[in-house]
Amino acid sequence: GTSIDEMCNLYIMYYMEAKHAVSFMTCTQNVAQDIFRTIPPEANIPIPVKSDMVMMHGHHKETENKDKTALLPQPKREEEEVLDQDFHVEEALDWPGVFLLPGQVSGVALDSKNNLVIFHRGDHVWDGNSFDSKFVYQQRGLGPIEEDTILVIDPNNAAVLHSSGKNLFYLPHGLSIDKDGNYWVTDVALHQVFKLDPNSKEGPLLVLGRSMQPGSDQNHFCQPTDVAVDPGTGAIYVSDGYCNSRIVQFSPTGKFITQWGEESSGSSPKPGQFSVPHSLALVPHLRQLCVADRENGRIQCFKTDTKEFVREIKHASFGRNVFAISYIPGLLFAVNGKPFFGDQEPLQGFVMNFSTGEIIDVFKPLRKHFDMPHDIVASEDGTVYIGDAHINTVWKFTLNEKMEHRSVKKAGIEVQEIKAEAVVETKMDNKPTSSELQKIQEKQKLIKEPGSGVPVVLITTLLVIPVVVLLAIAIFIRWKKSRAFGDSEHKLEASSGRVLGRFRGKGSGGLNLGNFFASRKGYSRKGFDRLSTEGSDQEKDEDDGSESEEEYSAPLPAPPPPSS
Repeated sequence: GTSIDEMCNLYIMYYMEAKHAVSFMTCTQNVAQDIFRTIPPEANIPIPVKSDMVMMHGHHKETENKDKTALLPQPKREEEEVLDQDFHVEEALDWPGVFLLPGQVSGVALDSKNNLVIFHRGDHVWDGNSFDSKFVYQQRGLGPIEEDTILVIDPNNAAVLHSSGKNLFYLPHGLSIDKDGNYWVTDVALHQVFKLDPNSKEGPLLVLGRSMQPGSDQNHFCQPTDVAVDPGTGAIYVSDGYCNSRIVQFSPTGKFITQWGEESSGSSPKPGQFSVPHSLALVPHLRQLCVADRENGRIQCFKTDTKEFVREIKHASFGRNVFAISYIPGLLFAVNGKPFFGDQEPLQGFVMNFSTGEIIDVFKPLRKHFDMPHDIVASEDGTVYIGDAHINTVWKFTLNEKMEHRSVKKAGIEVQEIKAEAVVETKMDNKPTSSELQKIQEKQKLIKEPGSGVPVVLITTLLVIPVVVLLAIAIFIRWKKSRAFGDSEHKLEASSGRVLGRFRGKGSGGLNLGNFFASRKGYSRKGFDRLSTEGSDQEKDEDDGSESEEEYSAPLPAPPPPSS
């Protein structure tokens, strides 16, 4: 009776490794963002895998161990999204793009097909003769770059799939691609920003700034460095730049909206102050814009709606410069600048947990070396590209295979993934109880974690000490006995029928049985005066090195026949 005003929905939820999944923000980037503004952050919490339900070749197997859910780590409230504790990127040594060698590589980006797009300077070079003291370009007579400055590169074999940008630019700089696939580029010689359709040869779709005219008002730039376009609102953000220390916002049609920022002074720049804002990265679902504040060696993040300063990310390992940044859900990538003379921080790439700003990985190429890594871009599968403006090279970096331990943070909740072995335990027929499993895990933890529990070395020491004490006592007792009876020692050898005796020490005299029996009542010394034994082995005295022999000897009996 209520079927006309109710809906029946079927929701299918599945779980997969984050490295194979597409970010949930992909949906919000392709439709009106206002639809998603009221969705609570908890809507993106990953569902914990229940241990009493195991997938086996497409079939569920319900186990009897209901207590096993207690072993699952519980979600822990944090700030942000995804973090892989074993996240590590390495150069893709089989990628031939490192030998592509275009002109000075100033910008890199990824299109909707994950193809690499390169913005380079061809035969033009930015050097000390390029500008005068008022930032006016001095090599205009060279004309624009006559070769294609935008190259679309196959991410697998580095083949050039498409090229464009001929006779348009003098000194290319920044490159970004919006959700519709349009290219946004900056030219520091022209002091302009261009919106280009990669499939059109009709010229730019939009141009901001005045050609060859540096300035700092609403209609001029001074060496603009980068562009970021909000996928939800279409707002255009321009970092301006080398001679202006500001971020400028425009409407999707190019109308000036606002600007913020000022030039920094002193060694402790304040929030909102810049010294060459060089690179931009949007964090759409948090409505933040992060800026690589190059010469201040830091990253600043602001709210896109209020322009309010949110936080600063700065590490000693950055050195003095942060050249470029790139964001994927939960992770912020960056590359620093060449160290000054005497500085210790090397040129390298950084992977940071965006939630905390903590560096979780650093990387550098194995083929060639960084000289001026100028721009960086990362895809959601962890592939990273870095372009160098000095040695005209682009490197590709990829994730390694160590993906066992992962920590996933989604909209403020951290969930530890469980190893496959922990789930497979429920498949065994002879399953230990929950308490036994906990004991086993505690024992394994003590063994695997040297910093927790009782160390193995301490246990071994406690076992060895009593043995050493007992041995010492035994040696001491033996030594006391040897001193007490060191002056008269007897050896009996029943097999030979001989009586052996020896004295330790320098005193002479033998064992006289006549004297011994004469002291007993009823016995006389007759027959015993000449009976004595002589030492047969003539052993060396261990105490003083002298030899001690028996005084008398007696005939030896015949040896017994050998036994068969």
